[in-house]
Amino acid sequence: MVKDALLSLLEEGRGGFLSGEEVAARLGVTRNAVWKAAEALRQAGYPVEAVKNRGYRLAEGSDKLSPQGIGKYLSARPPVRVEVLPSAPSTNDLVRARAEAGEAEGLVLIAEEQTAGRGRLARPFYSPRGSGLYMSLLLRPVRYTAAQAVGITSAAAVAVCDAVGRVCGREARIKWVNDVFVGGKKACGILTEASVSMEDNCLRYVVLGIGINVYEPAGGFPPPLDAIAAAVFPAPCGDGKNKLAAAVLERFFALYARLDDPAVMEEYRRRSCVVGQEIDVLTAQGPRAARALDIGADGHLLVRYADGSEEKLYAGEIGIRVRDSRAPARCTPAPDGRACAGAGREGAGEGGAGCSAAEHESPREKNSGAPAPDDRFGEGRA
Repeated sequence: MVKDALLSLLEEGRGGFLSGEEVAARLGVTRNAVWKAAEALRQAGYPVEAVKNRGYRLAEGSDKLSPQGIGKYLSARPPVRVEVLPSAPSTNDLVRARAEAGEAEGLVLIAEEQTAGRGRLARPFYSPRGSGLYMSLLLRPVRYTAAQAVGITSAAAVAVCDAVGRVCGREARIKWVNDVFVGGKKACGILTEASVSMEDNCLRYVVLGIGINVYEPAGGFPPPLDAIAAAVFPAPCGDGKNKLAAAVLERFFALYARLDDPAVMEEYRRRSCVVGQEIDVLTAQGPRAARALDIGADGHLLVRYADGSEEKLYAGEIGIRVRDSRAPARCTPAPDGRACAGAGREGAGEGGAGCSAAEHESPREKNSGAPAPDDRFGEGRA
């Protein structure tokens, strides 16, 4: 379509004008067709400016998501097909339907808002228009079993942390198993859903949902989310959502290609804000005090209870809440001499956009240096 081709040219030359004559020549269409395409883009919400004797351009500071806008930042060219919708009930639901219909791996569906977004345990995920990045990926890791699906969630969490550091210049940490925190508050939730073959227990497909609070919504987060949710950018940033989406996709698919590499889980462990912390293990019988000792290669969280007993916790079976401690976390070595990895790290509370706030404990911001932003994605903001 001329509209899509024009958008690609405008994204490639973002900030500069392209004359109608030049665009018509490059696309092999009439200038009237170019004008109609520009009008169609405006009606779709793209801020296309037209100036007499200068031509067309995207308005400076434009932050409209598009496949073309994301694609121009993908240097590694991961095998993806990006589609952007103005609104969707749930991107995970739409991708699952496409998977059942036979869609190949690599579909990435992004919505500018979700009207029925959800998180873990079917909690509602707050997905307002214009301020977030709500995307779902279709994967077909046929060589993996259902038990290995946690590695996909772990890789996604690492990818988000890395992207936030590169694009936004801020440090992000992972709360086991599927939340990413910035400044002690939840900025991202990850929901991994799968279809499993009953014959061999292998994955037929995986739908990986990633929801990121890119900016605070107009008027701020509503209560009670205002106390527990954060945005990765403190203020609107030109093309911030396209940059962030590209960085997440590029990093995730690099990790996805080597899920069997122990270094992937080690990176997840290194970015944890839970290991070494005092936590409550949330069970049907009520919370049980424990200390998080380590995260295993299969993604389990090893904890030690007050009576000295230890247990491996697995995602989907149980939840945790990190306590707010005003003193550095300390770790008593286990009887076998094993020390707790990550002792002394600052904690982060449960909750955030899309999660129940009922059991949230107020977190503190970790005052450590943030990674330098990646120049390829423009200047980061902290």
